[in-house]
Amino acid sequence: MIHIWITGPWTTLTILGLLGCCSFAWSEASRTSGTISGGSEQEEGPSSLERVKRGWVWNQFFVVEEYTGSDPLYVGKIHTDSDEGEGNIRYTISGEGAGSIFIIDDRTGDIHATEGLDREEKAFYTLRAQARDRLTNAPLEPESEFVIKVQDINDSEPQFLEGPYIGSVAELSPIGTSVMKVTASDADDPTYGSSARVVYSVLDGEKFFTVDKHTGIIMTAVADLDRETQDRYELVVKATDMAGQMGCLSGSTTVTIVITDVNDNPPRFPQKMYQFSVSEAAAVGTPVGRVIATDADMGENTDMSYLIKEGGELFKVTTDVETHEAVVSIKKLLDFESKRTHNVVVEAVNKHVDPRFVDLGSFRDQTIVRVSVSDIDEPPIFQPADGTIMEVQEDAKVGSVVGIVTARDPDVTNKPVRFSIDRTTDQDLIFHIDPDSGAITLGKNLDRETAGWHNITVKAVEADNHSMVSYSPVSIRILDVNDNPPELATPYEASICENAKPDQLIHSISVVDRDEPQSGHQFFFTLAPEGSSSRHFTLSNVTENTAGIRTQRLGFNRHEQNVYFLPILVVDSGPPSLSTTGTLTIHVCGCDTEGVIQSCNATAYVMSAALSPGALIALLVCMLILIVLVLLILTLKRHRKSQRMAEDEEDMRDNVIKYNDEGGGEQDTEAYDMSALRNLYDFPEAKTCDSGPDIRSLPQWIQANRVSLGADGAAAAAATDFSLFKGYIRKKVEQADADLTVPPYDSFQTYAFEGTSSPALSLSSIHTLSNTSEQDFSYLHDWGPRFRQLAGYYAPGNREEEGS
Repeated sequence: MIHIWITGPWTTLTILGLLGCCSFAWSEASRTSGTISGGSEQEEGPSSLERVKRGWVWNQFFVVEEYTGSDPLYVGKIHTDSDEGEGNIRYTISGEGAGSIFIIDDRTGDIHATEGLDREEKAFYTLRAQARDRLTNAPLEPESEFVIKVQDINDSEPQFLEGPYIGSVAELSPIGTSVMKVTASDADDPTYGSSARVVYSVLDGEKFFTVDKHTGIIMTAVADLDRETQDRYELVVKATDMAGQMGCLSGSTTVTIVITDVNDNPPRFPQKMYQFSVSEAAAVGTPVGRVIATDADMGENTDMSYLIKEGGELFKVTTDVETHEAVVSIKKLLDFESKRTHNVVVEAVNKHVDPRFVDLGSFRDQTIVRVSVSDIDEPPIFQPADGTIMEVQEDAKVGSVVGIVTARDPDVTNKPVRFSIDRTTDQDLIFHIDPDSGAITLGKNLDRETAGWHNITVKAVEADNHSMVSYSPVSIRILDVNDNPPELATPYEASICENAKPDQLIHSISVVDRDEPQSGHQFFFTLAPEGSSSRHFTLSNVTENTAGIRTQRLGFNRHEQNVYFLPILVVDSGPPSLSTTGTLTIHVCGCDTEGVIQSCNATAYVMSAALSPGALIALLVCMLILIVLVLLILTLKRHRKSQRMAEDEEDMRDNVIKYNDEGGGEQDTEAYDMSALRNLYDFPEAKTCDSGPDIRSLPQWIQANRVSLGADGAAAAAATDFSLFKGYIRKKVEQADADLTVPPYDSFQTYAFEGTSSPALSLSSIHTLSNTSEQDFSYLHDWGPRFRQLAGYYAPGNREEEGS
């Protein structure tokens, strides 16, 4: 026990710790000339001695965790020097766990723990101590704070809180390649002892992987990890505390390590040779067969491309994007007779080669695809295959050989071939062909100017199998011979002025030739023998197949001769040379001072030496058409004239009004206006002015009567005369409407009614025998020239009077 004595009113507290230590801090005090010993005071005089103040500071107790005894665990003791053991002082504590976890003997100051403590739950407790007078309860010491610290023991094993662990490493990684890191936690106090010092080790899988004992980093232990052999490993990693010493605790976890792939395997064909068969008639692009190479890698490391190393002339290879197979197909047509077996070398190559593994070998593989061509019966083959061009002179005789076509059977049997011409290409039977030799001959005469080329199709069939057919175009060119004379290009015509000067160019002529000589056209112009003695015109400037007509004299007189005929002879270059003569008509015209033609008596024209029969027929047809047109015109004029005469002779005109609309029956009174029939001549009712009806619309006998009676008398006479007709027509209309036997549609009715009297009275000659007749026929003179003879019989006197 340690005692601290303090003079005066101060009390000394002695704190005993079971497992702890006390730290002291002494404070200095001024003293007089005196001595302190054993904590007792000595005085040498009333004023020569002073009190000395002493103090000390303590801070914590220690208690072991996980106490399992049945009695309370002694922690420590609180004591003051003023306690003389008489029981006058009472000790108390307060703070964390006071009265429950920790209890104190209020007489002795002993502190005990009533239950086991766990440092991992609470590492220390803070309390306060107090010493009081038991009778007065007055504090004898100031309240002092102290700490009870729970001392750690190794009672917690390491734990892997982040497990389970999954890591990965590439195959063929070098030794010591870091894979992943594992971490274990220990709940013990890392500052006290070795309870929280953890080390790592591998329990299962140490052949392939190791772990750093301090950091927990897992690394490869071998360099030949092969994903294709084993693609994952299961490790058991152990963590041990107390650095693995005796009495340590440990924990473990499982670590899964996945081996990732690298491109360390080349593609491989399962077979070194594949055999396929295909017909020689197979079209270009026909698949022959499929092959595939395998790769032990995975993902993009298995991507490969195929190519043909040998046999690429006739075959090609493509990759099926879905099955990743190499598809061998035909690039060019195959021929059994040329070659029956083809060996195609197909190579597979990795697309993504890892340069780290190039030394492992070539990342490619090859196989042989053997293609057998099967024979079929093929049609004949023409030589040349793209057609034949032949030439023949257009004057060749019928039966002449034009050329020979050749075809053969490509099969091994080499069967005979028969030839024929497709008559849809030679409907005129111009050519024939020998069925055995293929010789083409002429069947008709040729004319290059009508058709310069003939395109026919020759058919070749096997003699014993007509289904084997092939065709070849044959183009036959007709070579020209000079069988057409030159002709004037156009119907030239020329005119000259009377005041033309000598050597004046008046016209240029050119010619055409239907032939096509290989050396080109060349024509020779000259005046025909009958015109060579002409002293008026000459040919000059004969260049480029043209000739110019020039004058040879000064001035012409169109009154003496207004037309000149100039025969021109044109000869080609042959062979043989052919010629033709054309006549140029030159018309002499009157011109002004500037040479502008004013008038001509004739038109210059070019007249051919003779008219062809076709031209004569066309001329006769034109003349016949003109005659027919003239006759038609005369007939029409005569017919119209007779119509006008007939109209003049009529005194009355029947006015017929035509309606195209169909009536509704007997009850329909509004289908059309009947007033047009009822009021046919009732012109005064239609007029609203005083001028009366239009006299030109009335018959001639009414017009004459109105002219003689005057305006007023004519109106009264017309009203009187027409009332009779109107009544008659109205009566007939009423009878037709009431008649049930008439048709149920509108009809046209005709009635012959002349009236009751005539202003001309009777025309009978009975009364004319009496000279004493009082009847006056002078009005016959007013009826016009057609009644003139009748008026002469009945009113001769009046006629003489009018003549005088």
